[in-house]
Amino acid sequence: MTEKIFRVENVSPIRFFGIDNSNLKLLKAHFPNLTLTSRGDEIKARGEVEELEKFSKTLTDLLTHLERYPNLTDVDVAAMLGSEPEETPSGEEGGIPDVLVYGPKGTMVKARTKNQKVLVSEALKNDVVFAVGPAGTGKTYTAVAIAVRALKQKEVKRIILARPAVEAGESLGFLPGDLKEKIDPYLKPLYDALMDMIPHDKYQKYLESGVIEVIPLAFMRGRSLNNCYIILDEAQNATETQLKMFLTRMGPNARMIINGDLSQVDLPKNQRSGLYKAIDILGNIRGISVVRLDTSDVVRHRLVKEIINAYDNNKDH
Repeated sequence: MTEKIFRVENVSPIRFFGIDNSNLKLLKAHFPNLTLTSRGDEIKARGEVEELEKFSKTLTDLLTHLERYPNLTDVDVAAMLGSEPEETPSGEEGGIPDVLVYGPKGTMVKARTKNQKVLVSEALKNDVVFAVGPAGTGKTYTAVAIAVRALKQKEVKRIILARPAVEAGESLGFLPGDLKEKIDPYLKPLYDALMDMIPHDKYQKYLESGVIEVIPLAFMRGRSLNNCYIILDEAQNATETQLKMFLTRMGPNARMIINGDLSQVDLPKNQRSGLYKAIDILGNIRGISVVRLDTSDVVRHRLVKEIINAYDNNKDH
């Protein structure tokens, strides 16, 4: 038997251990072969080396969570220890899930701002939602979380994520590599969001089996998509013809979220973004909703909000 002392550093012991040591009790239940005692900011653990190593990793994960989020509840601890199904979100507020999904290591993915919560609410009530707003407002991340939640709860069988392969006037033909290597950089934000929410091995399995498909918008033509969640990202770079094509791919039990930032259209000057027209003519149709996010929803670096406002205030210069 080996004894080791762990320190709960840089966080309040009360926040870490929970009210009446509720979090510590969960740890003791999860590691029955260890003897765990706490005093101040220290945890004394006694047991076999292998168990101590597992406990050390778990402790690191819990402390990392507290660095990202203000609280560590017994629900969070249970999810991270695997005591609660990954698919089970915590309580709801006004019909909106508090936690959309639990990612790897129990990381909670949730709507963090007022309009992100509106996006979640509208997506639960409508089959087609347009989410329009500036960079950094969490459009893509929230939309992917909504789709992953629907997949985990077996509301849909697949997730399909698409993006126009248009970036700042560049052409795929001038990029090095085969077709996949040319396309992947455009789809990277979607891959990143998925990997935050799905364990790596399951994520790879989903990609290989087609449960999750990440493709350029042009590859949607001619398809009819059933029982799936479909997300179009960077929709401001889709032409009117492309966006109409995308919207008419819907089959039975299909749902869509279309994300775009109308201040960042990268289409050639002689082409108008199809997102303008789609919002204008479709916004009043029952089952279709338009959600507008703004700088109050920016969740990136604090300066991003100031940068967006500065550009908006100097459009004529």
